[in-house]
Amino acid sequence: MRTDWTRAEIGAFFNLPFLDLLYQAHTVHRRYHAPNHVQLSTLLSIKTGGCPEDCGYCSQSAFAKTGLKAEKLMDVEAVLQSAAEAKANGSGRFCMGAAWREPKERDMDALCTMVAGVKAMGLETCMTLGMLTGDQAERLSAAGLDYYNHNLDTSPEHYGEVITTRTYQERLDTLGHVRASGMAVCCGGIVGMGESREDRVGFLHALATLPEHPQSVPINALVPVPGTVLGDMLAGTPLAKIDDIEFVRTVAVARITMPRSMVRLSAGRESMSESTQALCFLAGANSIFTGDKLLTTGNAGAGADAALFEKLGLVPMTSEEPARVAAE
Repeated sequence: MRTDWTRAEIGAFFNLPFLDLLYQAHTVHRRYHAPNHVQLSTLLSIKTGGCPEDCGYCSQSAFAKTGLKAEKLMDVEAVLQSAAEAKANGSGRFCMGAAWREPKERDMDALCTMVAGVKAMGLETCMTLGMLTGDQAERLSAAGLDYYNHNLDTSPEHYGEVITTRTYQERLDTLGHVRASGMAVCCGGIVGMGESREDRVGFLHALATLPEHPQSVPINALVPVPGTVLGDMLAGTPLAKIDDIEFVRTVAVARITMPRSMVRLSAGRESMSESTQALCFLAGANSIFTGDKLLTTGNAGAGADAALFEKLGLVPMTSEEPARVAAE
């Protein structure tokens, strides 16, 4: 798979006539993935609130004025019960997120126990815990963690407008530790944070030129939460919601430039129309979070997802691996 895309090439995809772009993206998608198959994942916040990072989009930041109280790490048994319920509801992958800058060593044993327990249920495992050292990545990998999520969020140029407490390079360093440990990388970002199209080009360029494409690429639309920096800044402005067609374009270009990756339609989906979601699936999205809640924001809900899947003729995947992969 190509990892030498230029910004000019990626920009050219964005500038294609919309239907031409969709045709190209869907053609790529059908070459590498089973058509009409969508992975269902469940996301659980295992440690909510009080994060020392100043990410402008996040209600869990200690800098946000959302009234969200910091909580302790969940008990292992409570996490495993949630994972069992997720599996019973059709999820094939269970993701656990903690509002930390990085995990403390005192929490590593509990985290590894959670991973092993979820893995024993036959679910794929994913965690997002902030930055990792090489040793922490190795421990989580040894415990059976399949995927580690650590997003780049936006383009290198726009990054400083969103976050100041962690550098872009620190994010890249964590991704390097994850790859070196043998775990798969889940890495994407958020659009609709006041960035330009050129920033969206730069964001996808950063992902598509990593040493290996992320195995999962979550594409989030900003949910502007009151009390967060971006939520308050963008409220009532034309930038408060990214244009649906532009969002679908972003999904399509992600699919073209990272053909084998799972492209996850993530936050913001609860406010999208069924038609917009259908266009995203046509453009190459083949993974969603299901359930009524993501970490702290609302989600479409399993009932709404089942109804949409029936309407569109989509079926849930049972594994992260695409059911059909063409020879390179």
